[in-house]
Amino acid sequence: MASRDSQVEDLKCVAAVKGGRPDAFGDVVKRYQDRIFNTIYRLLGDYQEAGDLTQQAFLKAYLSLNQFRGGSTFYTWLYRIGVNTALDERKRRSRTPQVLSETFIMSPDEDARRLDGSAASDDPGEMVLSRERETAVAQAIASLDDVHRTVLVLRDIEGLDYEEIAQVAACPRGTVKSRLHRARLMLREKLKGFVQ
Repeated sequence: MASRDSQVEDLKCVAAVKGGRPDAFGDVVKRYQDRIFNTIYRLLGDYQEAGDLTQQAFLKAYLSLNQFRGGSTFYTWLYRIGVNTALDERKRRSRTPQVLSETFIMSPDEDARRLDGSAASDDPGEMVLSRERETAVAQAIASLDDVHRTVLVLRDIEGLDYEEIAQVAACPRGTVKSRLHRARLMLREKLKGFVQ
C-alpha cells in the first residue's frame, strides 16, 4: 500500500514528466520496480521474462502518462499496467505449456539466501520437504486461472488492500473479496493432503 508521502511524490514526478522533465520518471521506477517485478514474476513464474516485462510495463506507463487522470492512485494505475502486461504475456503463450521454476513463490533475495546455504534448517530432510512444499504451492498458484491468481498474488503475496486490488483489477471491492475467497478455497483444495 502506498503511503500518503509516496502518493505526493508520485504526483510530483508525474507533473514533472508532463512538464518536460522526463528524467523525473526515474524516481517512480526506483520506487516501484522491485514490487512490479515481484508481481509479474509471481504471475508468470519466469524470472528472466519478468525482468523484460517489468521494463515493458514501465515503458508503457511512461508512454501513456498523459492518460493518467488521478482517478486512482498512481501506484495502483502502475500496478494495473504491470498486471495487464503479465496477463497479456500469459495469454500470448498459453498455447505452450510452461515449466515453473521451483522458486516461483520466493523472492530473488530468498532464493539467493537458500543458494548461499543460509536456509532456516540445516536438516537435509527438512530442507527437501520444504522445497517440495514450495514447489507444490508454486504449482498450485500457477494452476489457478488468471482472475483468481491475480487477486491471490496481489493480496496474499504483495499485500495490497482490497481497494487497491479493486482498482488494479478494475472491479468492485466485493468482487475482489469473492475472488480472493474462491482462490484460497481452490488453492486449499489443490494442496489438500500436502500442506497442513
